[in-house]
Amino acid sequence: MVERLNNKTILITGAANGQGEYESKLFAQEGASIILCDIDLERCEHTAGIINSLGGKAISCLLDVSKESDWVSAIEMSFETFGSLNVLVNNAGIYSRTPIVKSSLKEFQKILNVNLKGVFLGTKHSIPAMIKSGGGSIINISSTAGIVGNTGSGAYGASKGAVRSFTKYTAIQHAKDNIRANSVHPGPIDTEMISENLSSSEGRALSESKIPLGRIGSIEDVALGVLFLASDESSFVTGAELVIDGGLTAH
Repeated sequence: MVERLNNKTILITGAANGQGEYESKLFAQEGASIILCDIDLERCEHTAGIINSLGGKAISCLLDVSKESDWVSAIEMSFETFGSLNVLVNNAGIYSRTPIVKSSLKEFQKILNVNLKGVFLGTKHSIPAMIKSGGGSIINISSTAGIVGNTGSGAYGASKGAVRSFTKYTAIQHAKDNIRANSVHPGPIDTEMISENLSSSEGRALSESKIPLGRIGSIEDVALGVLFLASDESSFVTGAELVIDGGLTAH
């Protein structure tokens, strides 16, 4: 069986748990060399150890996505260890349910620092590395909250909407460098981020009732979409929005 990510070096942020951890393991199985990045270095080291014990290639990196110096170090580590950078998955993000009028400026800025500034810094510093590597794929994890409004946090929605637009600018400006950029827009996915909503049977049933396919999405649902965008199978896909929401935004 052909490994879909053979000879690719992939940097994944927010890799300590949830979506990022799952994708790190999946992509390693598909032949990629992985740089697991997060503020929780211990969890990344643990996952990297599992990948390496199974015959994969992985290293861990302490990365606060809102700090430019951390990004410089992460990119350098990628080249020092694996000699290239082919794919960036901007997965790190934080969530809030605070309504607009109850949000503080501090909270608003914190969400944008991680969800938007982190994507900007990662993109800015990855592009030169990808050019040196002959091109690449940038995958920015947005949300359905970046497409439609809801009763949750305006700051979260604003950050994810901005990621959607920023991705298109990246795609247009760097197509000439053989760099693709796409955004992924998950709907309700069964992760720690929305665990509060799903903690009761009533809460889960209410969430599922809004989704035409009638279920909450899984981490695997999203990871397989990201895998497609990381692979050469999506070589003619750039500036696009991959919505993985069970039909939620089709209403």
